Amino acid sequence: MISYLLIPAMSSYPTSLNIIFFYITWITLVLSSPPLRVEIVGTVAVRFLLYLVPSLFFFLFDMLFPSAAVVLKAQGATGLPAAKWGKRSAKRALKVAAWTMFNLSMGVVLQAVVEVVLTKMLRARSAIRVATRLPLPWDILKDLALGFTGREVLQYVIHRYTLHSPTAYVARCHDEWYHSLRAPYPLTAHYDHPLAYVLFRFVPAFLPAATLRFHLLTYLIYLALISLEETFSHSGYSIMPTNFFIGGMARRADLHLLGKGCGNYGPWGIADWICGTTVDHSGPQIEAGDADLKGNINDVLDAAVDATIEEPKKHARGPKTRGRGVAAS
Repeated sequence: MISYLLIPAMSSYPTSLNIIFFYITWITLVLSSPPLRVEIVGTVAVRFLLYLVPSLFFFLFDMLFPSAAVVLKAQGATGLPAAKWGKRSAKRALKVAAWTMFNLSMGVVLQAVVEVVLTKMLRARSAIRVATRLPLPWDILKDLALGFTGREVLQYVIHRYTLHSPTAYVARCHDEWYHSLRAPYPLTAHYDHPLAYVLFRFVPAFLPAATLRFHLLTYLIYLALISLEETFSHSGYSIMPTNFFIGGMARRADLHLLGKGCGNYGPWGIADWICGTTVDHSGPQIEAGDADLKGNINDVLDAAVDATIEEPKKHARGPKTRGRGVAAS
């Protein structure tokens, strides 16, 4: 706690008051509510504000203004949720959005189940530490570094050896769901088969935090950074807040899909670089053109199906009009 007061004292007096006010608010929050409620409400708030809200905004922008959004897309029209032809592509995009919200909700429920099992059934300590004492700044930085390292390793191993295994059932589910996408677009970071989602998104993010028993404040910062990373790395846009870091993650996500899962298994690319599974820009650019062409063909086919459905309705109305004309003559 001393470090929280020493650092602001070197900068400005109002900042010190803000820290003290935050500390008092934190103590009041923790003491007035059950620990599980504080943890779950905090988790939902971070996911909602830093992932769901901005991702939904980008998703609606892409859906409602495709001609403006396509200019910002790294993969052009391939990176749009739905093309302007046909209704089936729009339905697929809405299905992706619905499954994303389901998976996010399932992740929060699983976190609550883990905590209930640990604290109520096993009478053990909670996975996330909810305490009135705030962690020191260097403890936060140390836990964040260890947490993100563990997440990178877990995501790489699970993604490469389980979700892209030639024999695993979950690999087939991952291929039929996530790899049915032509390119990443908003909300697709959490779109996958529920089983694949638990292995690829929930476990790598929650397990390091639970193993190290993060303080709740550290966990919320950790989850906030992950949420922002997933929001921008799977937005499909070529313009990023920090192009060197987030832009590189976005390009790796693009090339993983365009390369049909042949590399770029980790979110940061460090494990891929060490293991030699990085997908560069040389080969997949050709795949991007193929994906764009395939996407255009699928959109044209969707439009043809919609036209086929509407055509009988027009013919059904036609004879009645001609019949009335003959009667009148």
